[in-house]
Amino acid sequence: MDSEQTQLLRELLNGTAWLGECRGFARTVRRAPRSPGGLLLVGTPQEEPWHLAAHLDTEAGLAGLPQLAPTLVRHQVPDGAPAHLAVPLDRLVEARRGEAVLVVAPDDPGVPLLERVDDARRRGAAILTVAESEEASGELLSLSHDALLVPDNGVVPGFDAAQHLLAATATEPDRRGGGGAGRRGFRDRLTAIIDQIAGGSADTYR
Repeated sequence: MDSEQTQLLRELLNGTAWLGECRGFARTVRRAPRSPGGLLLVGTPQEEPWHLAAHLDTEAGLAGLPQLAPTLVRHQVPDGAPAHLAVPLDRLVEARRGEAVLVVAPDDPGVPLLERVDDARRRGAAILTVAESEEASGELLSLSHDALLVPDNGVVPGFDAAQHLLAATATEPDRRGGGGAGRRGFRDRLTAIIDQIAGGSADTYR
């Protein structure tokens, strides 16, 4: 999906509740990591989030937000992998305050990942999740400070499309218009919590 297709998808979803959720979640993703390399992106044993990693890296470079360039964390690192593609799952155990773990879970995340996400949360990292099914990701969602669920009712044309839109939205300036005041209030409170976890002021990355 290129930039024109992403923009078309945004226009098609404009005014829907889900696009508001995506923007709110993207705002949390943008503010959670405090330094380059601090956004730890991990998928499931069955599927690694290659496309989201690439698009976040591109968008972070264009927007001048180095903290949004993700560190791809892998369940299995093949022999001879370059350094930036050789970060093992145990990196999550070292996650700390000021870092964020972004889990992309279109299927069962698996016990090893859940254990390391729990470790990261205990050490003060922000836990953020993109999931396709609340039923399949219930335990992961219970560990998450914020989550974006991709509906299967046809509103969003697929899990991959949702990831593309998230990457494009993560560098947007904050939007105060649109959406219900109650939901904005919830997101503001959530942002304050993430700020406490990450340390420092969220205004640094507006």
